[in-house]
Amino acid sequence: MSNNNDPSFQDRRNHASAAKKSLLAKFRTALNPDDPVAIEKRRQREAIVAARSERVAQREAARKEHERELTKQAAIAAAAAEEAKRIAAEQAALAAAEQAERDAALKAEQKAARDARYAARKAAKKERRRGY
Repeated sequence: MSNNNDPSFQDRRNHASAAKKSLLAKFRTALNPDDPVAIEKRRQREAIVAARSERVAQREAARKEHERELTKQAAIAAAAAEEAKRIAAEQAALAAAEQAERDAALKAEQKAARDARYAARKAAKKERRRGY
């Protein structure tokens, strides 16, 4: 029993040949530089390429502007950090000077107290020797 839906070899061969001829005709019309459809397609492609290059140029300009802004902000931040470092160093020097002054005053006070105790011991010893 034969099925009518199964094409014969000749039918398949004719179908493939027609498909190839149709693709070849389409390709030949695409290669014709004087064809108005081809000219329009070429213009559209050129417009797309031009628009794409314009967008790329705009993105590049925006990226460079952004980099300049970042560089400017980094310079400002570095200057602020340097100023903060300088202020911190000044405050540390001031605190160290105040601490040194307090230490000197404390040592002077301790020496005065020690000298007073020594003088009191000497006076007591002298008094004991005299027998009072």
